[in-house]
Amino acid sequence: MKKQDPNRIAALVLAAFAGLSAGLLLPGPDRWTGLTEANEAAVVEAFSISPIGGETSMEMSAPPAVSETPAALLPVQTPAPLPSPEETPLPTPAPDAAAFSITLLSTQPPKESGSILIYHTHTYEAYEQSELRYQETEKWRTADPACNMIRVGEELAALLRGLGYRVVHDTTAFEPPELSSAYSRSLTMLEERIAAGESYDLYIDLHRDAYVEGQAGSNTVQAGGTAVAKLMLLIGKGEGYTGTGYDQKPDWEANLQVAQAITDALNEQLEGLGKNVRLKSGRFNQHVDTGCVLVEVGNNRNSLTEALAAMPYLADAIHRTLSP
Repeated sequence: MKKQDPNRIAALVLAAFAGLSAGLLLPGPDRWTGLTEANEAAVVEAFSISPIGGETSMEMSAPPAVSETPAALLPVQTPAPLPSPEETPLPTPAPDAAAFSITLLSTQPPKESGSILIYHTHTYEAYEQSELRYQETEKWRTADPACNMIRVGEELAALLRGLGYRVVHDTTAFEPPELSSAYSRSLTMLEERIAAGESYDLYIDLHRDAYVEGQAGSNTVQAGGTAVAKLMLLIGKGEGYTGTGYDQKPDWEANLQVAQAITDALNEQLEGLGKNVRLKSGRFNQHVDTGCVLVEVGNNRNSLTEALAAMPYLADAIHRTLSP
């Protein structure tokens, strides 16, 4: 006798059981083999066969839920009508590149108001020692940058930078080895910078003046109870002390216009702060470019504090002069 497959036998038994329960006439056992493969597969799915202790066990799982109403009697579901072409939304077209404009923003830093060079031909000039003691290189002079013209230049440079200017503060000590030849060394510095492509709207050689015994007037002006050192701008005509003059002369008239504008702006802020512009026959290296001025900040009878108090006014006067 041909050995039957256990799964196949189980499926046939279940089919017979289901048929008897429903009162249906099923074919005899000899016709069980006539079940279709689909029927067998459906029946087999209702069983699971797993080994238990080396034997085969058959467990019947719950059959899937079946509607009690025959499919032929179920209401016919009419499919939803398809939308007409007029109702069908058209796909949104891709953006047209021509409809857009792209503006490239500059990555450069904002333009500054102007450029200024500050330097000190007479670097060691200093003030009264009543409030700040320093070691003298000679009378009224010191190499200490906290007490000489470098300190005053630092104050002015910081204020101008705060106003948006590009400021170069050259702190080279030009006096050594001899004070008498300091202008030749500061000229070398200027020529080297210009040869390197540097250019400035204003060149400021910052000094302090010498006190003259018996000079008229006060050394300071008052601003809200604060003593402020007076300022004076000096312009060289380049005529020289012999009258023949230099081969290269400054455009002193253009420089004078700048100096006068700064002086006027000083006195607009604080009356008497700016002394009259002084014209001299020397050159003072003002031939290297237009916009060269020499500024005397107080004199040796002023204190450093009084000199520093004048710098906000000088910075503002420069700003008024250079602003369009």
